Amino acid sequence: MVDERQAQIQGIIDTFKPTFEAHGGGAEIVALEPDAVVLRILGHCNNCALAPLTFGLGIEKLIKTQVPSITEVRYTN
Repeated sequence: MVDERQAQIQGIIDTFKPTFEAHGGGAEIVALEPDAVVLRILGHCNNCALAPLTFGLGIEKLIKTQVPSITEVRYTN
């Protein structure tokens, strides 16, 4: 069963999917904690110069805004 927060976060990631796919990258949810989510950065998004903008100012900001219980977004490879 998918947690409502997980579905919201996946929806946010999915909005970036066309951009990720155009550049050979992506992101996926690795873990969902009470106040945090861990995302895995996939493909060419690893070590990309624009990744801090896409993830920090894009995905992370949207997650924290749209899923208020999430106060921390962490990343792994």
